[in-house]
Amino acid sequence: MARRALLERSDQLTADDEALQLRQPRSARPDQVMPHWRGAGGRWLVWVARAIAWAALLLIGYRGVLAIIEGPGPSPSRSDNAASTASAASSSGVASRGAQFPVTEAEAFALEFGHVYLNFSPATAAARSASLARFLPPGHDRSLGWNGAGAQRMLDEQVASVSVTGKHSAVVTLLALLSHGKMIELGVPIYAAKGGMSVSGEPALLPGPAKAVPPVATPPTSDQATEAALQSQLPAFFQAYASGDQATLARFAAGGAHIRGLGGGVSLAAVDSVYVPAGGSSRQVVVTVTWDVASAAPARKPAKKVASVSAAPAAFEMTYQLTIVRQGGSWNIRSIGASTQTLASGPP
Repeated sequence: MARRALLERSDQLTADDEALQLRQPRSARPDQVMPHWRGAGGRWLVWVARAIAWAALLLIGYRGVLAIIEGPGPSPSRSDNAASTASAASSSGVASRGAQFPVTEAEAFALEFGHVYLNFSPATAAARSASLARFLPPGHDRSLGWNGAGAQRMLDEQVASVSVTGKHSAVVTLLALLSHGKMIELGVPIYAAKGGMSVSGEPALLPGPAKAVPPVATPPTSDQATEAALQSQLPAFFQAYASGDQATLARFAAGGAHIRGLGGGVSLAAVDSVYVPAGGSSRQVVVTVTWDVASAAPARKPAKKVASVSAAPAAFEMTYQLTIVRQGGSWNIRSIGASTQTLASGPP
């Protein structure tokens, strides 16, 4: 009986404790109640997004104001482009303004120097030395190693290449034709600084360009029927081409083509050969003609024996490439220019 009473009391205490726990929040004091977050439905995410947006706007505004105050900075892409351009110019041996070496002025300076340097004779030695002094640094040998003997004339010269070796130095290579008929190259070292220039050392004589031999091409099968038709048509065309007769040239020109003549100075001697490859309605034709070139009047009356020889006009054989098209049953000419074809024995 005592044990049963104890169990019943235990059950009663447990039930009372549970009832007390359920009723406790209602009887809690106001200062013990925990506050609740009212951001139901994800409203707190909206506030976080607004804070991030305001922070981004403030950062953008700050960077904009800072850029206005400090001014535009250097452009990396432009610097990279300049560096790559300078590197390419240095590797190819030709520089531009980006390399900070005055290439154009150096070319002109070297040409003037070459005109003085490549012309010499004992009779003009003093004048040559005085002229060379304008190109040399102070105290430099004004003869540039010449022993004062012999004579030479330079007939023509051009700039062949420019190799920039530094910010202030370069080698300008001249291509020159000399009086004895030889073509040479002359390397001229140039120093440039503070707007001035000088030939910084003795030039170097170099060989001229080697002769290149193009491969001999075997011509494809020719269109003999078209060649025969053009043989009767082309003399009138080349006569008009020599004189510049636009009315006659227009009759031979294809639609939309405009062919300019030579305007005199030569006359047609003969159409030597015509080569027409087999193909479609557009062909690349090779034509060889002989021009008679009008000679200029002599300055004085020549001897009788020479007069009979000089009375004959100069004649030159030349080769042209014509683009012809088939229009309305006839072949018309779209363009005329120099031929690049190399044939074993010329057009058949």
